[in-house]
Amino acid sequence: MSLMVVSVVCVGFFLVQRACPHTGGQDKTFLSAWPSALVPQGGHVTLRCHYRGGFNNFTLYKDDRSHVPIFPGRIFQESFLMGPVTPAHAGTYRCRGSYPHSLTEWSTPSNPLAIRVTGVHKKPSLLALPGPLVKSGETVTLQCSSDTVFEHFFLHREVTLEEPLHLVGELHGGGSQAKYSINSTTSDLAGTFRCYGSFTHSPYVLSAPSDPLDIVITGLYEKPSLSAQPGPTVQAGENVTLSCSSRCSFDMYHLSREGEARELSLSAVRSVNGTFQGDFPLGPATHGGTYRCFGSFRTTPYKWSDPSDPLPVSVTGNPSRTWPSPTEPNSKTGITRHLPIVIRYSVATIIFTILLFFLLRHWCSDKKRL
Repeated sequence: MSLMVVSVVCVGFFLVQRACPHTGGQDKTFLSAWPSALVPQGGHVTLRCHYRGGFNNFTLYKDDRSHVPIFPGRIFQESFLMGPVTPAHAGTYRCRGSYPHSLTEWSTPSNPLAIRVTGVHKKPSLLALPGPLVKSGETVTLQCSSDTVFEHFFLHREVTLEEPLHLVGELHGGGSQAKYSINSTTSDLAGTFRCYGSFTHSPYVLSAPSDPLDIVITGLYEKPSLSAQPGPTVQAGENVTLSCSSRCSFDMYHLSREGEARELSLSAVRSVNGTFQGDFPLGPATHGGTYRCFGSFRTTPYKWSDPSDPLPVSVTGNPSRTWPSPTEPNSKTGITRHLPIVIRYSVATIIFTILLFFLLRHWCSDKKRL
């Protein structure tokens, strides 16, 4: 008897599940875009509708019901390749999936997915203040700006599935800008960032991306040491090599020069004495500077060590005194540079005078004959 009751209860539960399939918190439908929901104009994007129980088929629709080349009621299998995209494709999408054992029962709507079409407007610029090398625990301000008056900016970190961060544009010097401050201790800040601009009347139609900006967190590992060969003081024109080394098994070393925005990077190699070293050949020395180096690992390329102690490199016998640069002429080089031009003009003037003399003489003799 008890076995029959249990059977009836199980059958009843199954019928209830079929009559009211996967409602409430169990019905988790998820719409995703690959490789990214930021799609360049003319590019393609693959939309997938996910469900933990699995969907054989799904349908797509846009929240704003605007015209887009997706037919209402059209059913897709596993994924849908959309493109080449135009500004008309920009907008918010959702999906519904059909259950494996039914062709008539559909899931609740998925999460909204914003497809943003990029490259429609002129790109803005992106800066890091005070700079892209951020010491662990400090704050950096990312500034997106444009000559165009954008009402909205979107800040995006590449190689992540995170939604772009929406920033409100403000008028600035005839254009617009937006700023966002991030503390490196409260956010996974390291990575490559770009920003985009858009207008209120078409918020999902974006500009071309800004140039990439690499934000690096420093101070995460002990500092390496930096030395110069043949030494920190060299003769002008003498080859100099800077060597960065550490007992820590760094894969990469990065060399920076004070006053310059870019760094040189190269792979580290294990040396004879057990350290890991990277040699930066700088070539013939022309002018001095202060250098620092950092170590990092390939698995976390945007997370660096503390900087080495600063290494001042000085150059004696400035080559500009012996071989003046064309951009910095002195009085002698200025005369020498212009001397061929003076000679050419003088020769041309003499030839023109001789020709004019013979023409006048010929004209006068003809006039006498008449």
